[in-house]
Amino acid sequence: MIHHTDRTIHLTDIVFPKNINHHETLFGGAALSYMDKVAFIAATRYGRCHFVTASCDNIDFDKPALKGNIVDFAATVIEAGRRSLKVEVVMNAEDMVTGERVTCTRGIFNMVAVAKDGGEIANLPLSGLTMSPHSNADPDADERIVELVFADDTNHHGSLFGGHGLSLMAKAGFIAATRKCREVMVLASLDKTNFKAPIQIGEIVDLSAKVVRIGNKSMTVNVKMWGEGLLTGKRSFCADSDFIMVAVDENGKSKPINL
Repeated sequence: MIHHTDRTIHLTDIVFPKNINHHETLFGGAALSYMDKVAFIAATRYGRCHFVTASCDNIDFDKPALKGNIVDFAATVIEAGRRSLKVEVVMNAEDMVTGERVTCTRGIFNMVAVAKDGGEIANLPLSGLTMSPHSNADPDADERIVELVFADDTNHHGSLFGGHGLSLMAKAGFIAATRKCREVMVLASLDKTNFKAPIQIGEIVDLSAKVVRIGNKSMTVNVKMWGEGLLTGKRSFCADSDFIMVAVDENGKSKPINL
């Protein structure tokens, strides 16, 4: 998942077993895939045209990301030419409970603008542009997370499958709740969710998560979801819901939240 500031895009996810190696750390190939994805979104939001990855440079893995860590991939456009961009990506791993962060790796991704058919694109250069603004995003959100809609995420109509959308929203709510209280949290329930507009294949899913209530053992996280066209930047409000997250102990029993 991805969130952003004015200049930097952040892909945020959790190291689950499906992405670990036999050492129970994030598989290097999965890390490179995350880095390439966030570099692509940063480049697209900068240039609003089709990009392909030409090369990547200076990627050294210094620290591992452990199973259960939150991983953050921060991408910043650092140089713009006529038809290409250099995007720096920094990967950090974060312990969910302690909040301790380490820098795992960084690298430069060289992204080239192309036409839809893969040929050269007109109406450039890219130099002198800035990252597209997002005026209708929630500025007070605890987390801003973004993802791309690929074919595997869609239904038979070619739009985001509702179950996958709920999964993304729940993950955003979980990360927001965990970072708020640094407790082990589980999803207890969610209130009514209304899907107001579809998100098509190839578009960005932009989510904002905000803790709106903190009780003795639980907290409520409101999660809103927008769809965004890659090339146009046009955004539409798609869904929102309240996720109730409960703090649990090592035996899976509910426990008081200590803030």
